[in-house]
Amino acid sequence: MLLGPVAARADIESFPSGFKTRTIAANGTQIYVRTGGQGPAVILIHGFGDTGDMWARLAAELARDHTVVVPDLRGMGLSGKPDNGYDKWTQAADMRGVLQALGIEKADVVGHDIGTMVAYAYAARYRDMTEKLVVMDAPVPGVPPWDEIVRSQQLWHFDLGGSDMERLVKGRERIYLDRFWNDFAGTPSKISEATRHHYTTLYARPGAMHAAFAQFRSIRKDAEDNKKAIATKLTVPVLAIGGEKSFGAMEAVVMRNAATDVTEVVIPDAGHWLMEEQPVATIKAIRQFLDGKK
Repeated sequence: MLLGPVAARADIESFPSGFKTRTIAANGTQIYVRTGGQGPAVILIHGFGDTGDMWARLAAELARDHTVVVPDLRGMGLSGKPDNGYDKWTQAADMRGVLQALGIEKADVVGHDIGTMVAYAYAARYRDMTEKLVVMDAPVPGVPPWDEIVRSQQLWHFDLGGSDMERLVKGRERIYLDRFWNDFAGTPSKISEATRHHYTTLYARPGAMHAAFAQFRSIRKDAEDNKKAIATKLTVPVLAIGGEKSFGAMEAVVMRNAATDVTEVVIPDAGHWLMEEQPVATIKAIRQFLDGKK
């Protein structure tokens, strides 16, 4: 590979030594996965600007009493980069394929950013196989008040893409990614130089930015899929986490339109990048919820 897992992880927090990595054929693509721990299963789904590497600290905590599964989404990180399939309903099937390959029937599902969109799609598509759902600091396309949220000037990147945009960004991936890390952070300096360099290297891999743009450009289809899905609300327990300086309490507002049992948590002094800006408070909230403590 152009960039192996060890080189890719230089200078950022590592997964515990007991974690193993493998590539799993799932739903017509190849998904790179980290697994560790024992006990009830939990799958951690990353978003844009990150890969599964973002979850190292949470994975270490949960692996004490959970089987922890941490994939890279299709097109991102060290996973395969197919030309299509970036709608979140399809990516939910990717996640299901990963869990099936690992012999896991039911799991808690945790998502951040685009991972929130995939996590909701998973819970909506595989209701009987989802134990609990955690969504973090992102809207869910099509779920009210989506029509108001999507008008935000900060979300212009949802419709960005195409061959010319890929040409503009090629070799300048750091500039494009800095815009997300700076504009959506509560405190941009908390997104370290090592973190920025690490993810820039991964997003500069062949096909990575094409896939990244496709993640966003599929959101219109996601909205249509989810408008149908919310006709039957989720009944599993849901934790909706927002950063105080980002999506905040709106995360719970959204999820109450899609689920019947929603717990709201707002992480103080945090923007969008919860695991980078306020990892201790974020991990505590997730741990307490998965443990059944509200």
